[in-house]
Amino acid sequence: MTSTDTHDETQDSGPSGYAAARLRLLTEEARSGPPRRAALARLTDGWLTGLFAAGAEQLRGASLIAVGGYGRGELSPRSDLDLLLLHDGSDPKAVAALADRLWYPVWDLGIALDHSVRTLAEARRTAGEDLKVQLGLLDARHIAGDLGLTAALRTAVLADWRNQAPKRLPELQELCAERAERQGELQYLLEPDLKEARGGLRDATALRAVAASWLADAPREGLADARRRLLDVRDALHLTTGRATDRLALQEQDQVAAALGLLDADTLLRQVYEAARGIAYAGDVTWREVGRVLRSRAVRPRLRAMIGGGKQNAERSPLAEGVVEQDGEAVLARAARPERDPVLPLRAAAAAAQAGLPLSLHAVRRLAATVRPLPTPWPAEAREQLVTLLGAGRPTVDVWEALEAEGLITRLLPDWERVRCRPQRNAVHIWTVDRHLIETAVRASALTRRVHRPDLLLVAALLHDIGKGWPGDHSVAGETIVRDMAARIGFDRADAGILATLVRHHLLLVETATRRDLDDPATVRAVADTVGTQDTLELLHALTEADALATGPAAWSAWRASLVADLVARVSAVLAGDPLEEPEAAAPTAEQERLALEAVATGGPVLSLRARTEPPAGSTTGQADTPQPTGEPEPLGVELLIAVPDQAGVLPAVAGVLALHRLTVRTAELRTLELPEGVEGSVLLLDWRVAAEYGSLPQAARLRADLVRALDGTLNIAGRLAERDAAHPRRRGVVPPPARVTVAPVASRLATVIEVRAQDAPGLLFRIGQALEDAGMRVRSAHASTLGANAVDAFYVSDPKGAPLPGEEAVSVARKLEETLRG
Repeated sequence: MTSTDTHDETQDSGPSGYAAARLRLLTEEARSGPPRRAALARLTDGWLTGLFAAGAEQLRGASLIAVGGYGRGELSPRSDLDLLLLHDGSDPKAVAALADRLWYPVWDLGIALDHSVRTLAEARRTAGEDLKVQLGLLDARHIAGDLGLTAALRTAVLADWRNQAPKRLPELQELCAERAERQGELQYLLEPDLKEARGGLRDATALRAVAASWLADAPREGLADARRRLLDVRDALHLTTGRATDRLALQEQDQVAAALGLLDADTLLRQVYEAARGIAYAGDVTWREVGRVLRSRAVRPRLRAMIGGGKQNAERSPLAEGVVEQDGEAVLARAARPERDPVLPLRAAAAAAQAGLPLSLHAVRRLAATVRPLPTPWPAEAREQLVTLLGAGRPTVDVWEALEAEGLITRLLPDWERVRCRPQRNAVHIWTVDRHLIETAVRASALTRRVHRPDLLLVAALLHDIGKGWPGDHSVAGETIVRDMAARIGFDRADAGILATLVRHHLLLVETATRRDLDDPATVRAVADTVGTQDTLELLHALTEADALATGPAAWSAWRASLVADLVARVSAVLAGDPLEEPEAAAPTAEQERLALEAVATGGPVLSLRARTEPPAGSTTGQADTPQPTGEPEPLGVELLIAVPDQAGVLPAVAGVLALHRLTVRTAELRTLELPEGVEGSVLLLDWRVAAEYGSLPQAARLRADLVRALDGTLNIAGRLAERDAAHPRRRGVVPPPARVTVAPVASRLATVIEVRAQDAPGLLFRIGQALEDAGMRVRSAHASTLGANAVDAFYVSDPKGAPLPGEEAVSVARKLEETLRG
């Protein structure tokens, strides 16, 4: 691209003419994507050429060069201009004057500028010292001035890069790895940086640099399209925000999607993830090839010295039928015939994962090009190889991604297409749906010794969220899909039924354990009736743990694990034939009785705080074959015991006081305590587990003093919370979905269970408790759970006489509570 190509854009090389032409170009809806980026580069070239010509009338031996993204002709609406003023050193003063004539008009228009003024020797020396400078110069493009000087720079820089490649490429790889560590993986982030995150535009540029070294090359298929897609999204982001930003923030995704003509923000993210996945996979393959070439170069001179020269064939070690190891990769054997062996893709993948090796790009592409589809149902070997692949642990991830990059996964499992690269707009989840499924299989592989049917556990782990690609409840949709997939994979009717049950109810244990009263026989009986058998319960327990561990750190803890284990033990006893008995009032501990007697004697609340810890998450199963982790105990929070004479308003009073002291409630239980014979009165016992949001815990005496005031009405909790929020308002991001309140059907015959799902916030439990109090409800127990930013709480309530609510009244209470929380 030269200055002569620009005159159709504007005849006026002055700042005002350029600015007007630039504005027209950016607002033309008919021209976008690569044509607009190229046109913007041509327009800018023409303007800069005019500035150069006006300032260098008597100057020879200087040229203006575009580098970096501008050098590639990829100017987004708010891109920096990366410019090098190259000169031969003969007239430094004239060059300095020319630089001023070039840089100041750019600054005057508010365009960001990255500029330098160097001789050829200085440019080469700086490039040798600074890898980022050298990468920018690889895309050097002549704009104006001495073309021979620019050509000399390009020739020298490319020669230096190729000569120094054995040293510089490992530096570049380390630079990419450090950036990925800081920015994360573009293909999984809800607010990704299109440029800096792994799989972004920086990585695509790094692959161009590797190709320019002639040492190795990236897989080219799809790479240009992936880069173009990310650039198109960045263009739309710049135009939408009016800022030079590369971060695709949540609040801007709908506008960017609309600007690109896409259905919605999820469609946009899915396209971004697909592009990032292609670039990231190409990077993995390329850096592996770079490592192989560099190792080969290091070993070859020593081999020649030992054996007197001659080309050596790489050693090949058998891994499975048709699969061998060569140069640290799993490759196809010379005798392999993919066109006659439809099981070979799964066999090669399983062998590679079990050996901890990557599956070579050449092998995957050959398989994708020649292998025949598997018959329906699959032969037994194919099913076994799938299970073997899933059971390999962490190496499964890279092998699966290699198969997916060439479309082999969706050919094996067509339903996978709906979950591939599908975003999850939930702060608890850290992966896309498809990666979460693979991560769950990885986690499940460590639990296979706990179950009698590890094959069913691993397949259920892979498919438990397969329904997320369909409308409605993903568990219900997934049950239908998995029943069909299981038959296609070759499981018999009984096994397909178990897999369908596991998928339909994969959330049953954790939701019941954290939101239901486990002392209520109806709770345990309902789970037992749903699960049906001990073997299914065993599988569901392991799947629950694997699913939660693969979701993210907020989804699993030692506390949740202990609740699930308790529920499983109770259900197991029922399935074994042990009778369910009505719960008896638990005998108070010595400490509880002491507090109760003191509450009766004083006529007011008394409390105690006791810190508790337990082993880290993952050590709660109690299985002998599960290795016990080491390290510091996981903080369980503080046990708060409160005894208070039975009266109205206890729940909102306690919840409000805790909110004022910035204490988070993890669990909450309320019950009436049996007093010793001869002691008159009725005492409520609250056994809660709390944790400080930040800082240290308050003193028990301060909590008690505020609780006394809350109960006698002299502490205005709602007012205090409102004042605090007004003084220190929380930053508002994306507007969360409104609260939802429902009545759980047939959850208990002792009480009515009301479930609340809302955005977690200080004082939420206080507001709920106050609303239930205002409705005349008696709260028997509360089960509070927090998953990321979401609170999911269940309240066992009854009327003032202690009876469950009639159906219509329960719905009315739930509706009023929902209106309160949404107000």
